[in-house]
Amino acid sequence: MSARTRKQTAAAAPAELGPRGCTHFKLRQLSRSVSRRFDATVGGSGLKTTQFSLLNHVTLLGPIQPSDLAARMSLDASTLTRNLQPLVAQGWLEISAGADARSRLIGITEAGRAKWAEAKRLWKQAQLGINDHLGPERVARLHALLDECMALMAADNEGDSDE
Repeated sequence: MSARTRKQTAAAAPAELGPRGCTHFKLRQLSRSVSRRFDATVGGSGLKTTQFSLLNHVTLLGPIQPSDLAARMSLDASTLTRNLQPLVAQGWLEISAGADARSRLIGITEAGRAKWAEAKRLWKQAQLGINDHLGPERVARLHALLDECMALMAADNEGDSDE
């Protein structure tokens, strides 16, 4: 099936029928497919896409406290710590003292900025490839829908902790 036929078929699926199948499974299927495309391209820099995302967040937000970075990336502290280790070991990120003896800050090094710039060029190629494959309008709608759903899920999760 060609990309054009897939686009037409997807556009013709009647939304009024309601959800069909398992939302979790469908999201995972899409996530794996998109991840394979990004991994294949961004991997040319020697980074996994999760590592690029970490470098990108620290570049844009850093220096930043680990707890703030974990919150911004929707990661738990142990996952963040595990994902930071190889980037620190490579000399791309550094962990330094924060405002007091107990706090720490995560910052990007000059070598990290160079690695980030290399990977960002590849990430952009991957993103443009997804836009081309799915159509920029569909990608924009998908982003808007995902943002809306994440906000609703976050609000629901906040309500759970108050009860």
